[in-house]
Amino acid sequence: MTQAAERRGTGWPWAFVVLAGLLVAGRFWLAPLLTHPALRTWATVFVAVCVQALPFLLFGVALSAAITAFVPASFWTRALPRHPYAAVPVAGVAGAVLPGCECASVPVASGLMARGVAAPAALAFLLASPAINPVVLVATAVAFPGQPSMVVARFCASLAVAVLAGWVWARFGRAEWLPVPRRAASGHDGHGGRWDAFTGAMCHDLLHAGGFLVVGALAAATLNVVVPREWLTAVAGVPVVSVLVLAFLAVLLSICSEADAFVAASLTAFSPTAKLAFLVVGPMVDLKLIALQAGTFGVAFVRRFVPMTLGLAIGVSFVAGWAVL
Repeated sequence: MTQAAERRGTGWPWAFVVLAGLLVAGRFWLAPLLTHPALRTWATVFVAVCVQALPFLLFGVALSAAITAFVPASFWTRALPRHPYAAVPVAGVAGAVLPGCECASVPVASGLMARGVAAPAALAFLLASPAINPVVLVATAVAFPGQPSMVVARFCASLAVAVLAGWVWARFGRAEWLPVPRRAASGHDGHGGRWDAFTGAMCHDLLHAGGFLVVGALAAATLNVVVPREWLTAVAGVPVVSVLVLAFLAVLLSICSEADAFVAASLTAFSPTAKLAFLVVGPMVDLKLIALQAGTFGVAFVRRFVPMTLGLAIGVSFVAGWAVL
């Protein structure tokens, strides 16, 4: 039974690859049949977002799984300062260097706290890792060609939010709001165990992130076709409202951070600051992250941490958009 389950698990990534291939093939085979201009536009936007984002999604998931499986647990306690206020910015910068997707950030942060890392530093890593890692920044540069300011703004704003959230939690957070997880026994001993952990983490993250990518691409294509252009223009023309709308959209869509830049770039009616808010909020506050955080850390933590992070992300996006974009 176990071997059969393992065979089914290893087959899922190939099913996702086949689905992506069918999407590309369908674009060329079915597009001539879609004679209505709106349907052709919808198909073009949907496939373009999926195809552009897929390589970065695969690479990011592989790197995240490798870190989860092969980086020793003792590395974190040696690398981070013991004082929480000093550890927060170091953990934030570590998130920029070590890639990780949203699906992996919550269990990684839980594991860091279980190994003795201060909660504010672990939370800063949780926010920074999926938001500003190299894969995400390269994907942002590809999605916004000729706009390096968008990459700079995303990096600076996301890192600032992660550090500020860690410091705020260090100052006002209470132990009863975030119980320290108990350290689980390591199941990654030995060569085979680490490779099993790598393949298991990659399969899990790829299935989750790939599904949310497809949902995000569907939403982006639908917004570009179904919503009347004058509505988008009216909303996009109001600076504060447009930022709030895209921030709320980022929470609902729950797109993987390796792919969200392509969705944001497709929302051409909105200002760069509104798109920046979409990119900053999405990897830090979305529906799947809220569910994961509630299941891992408890509802009392989510009730306080999520509104704080969302408020910081929106506020910093306004400042970064004004200063950089």
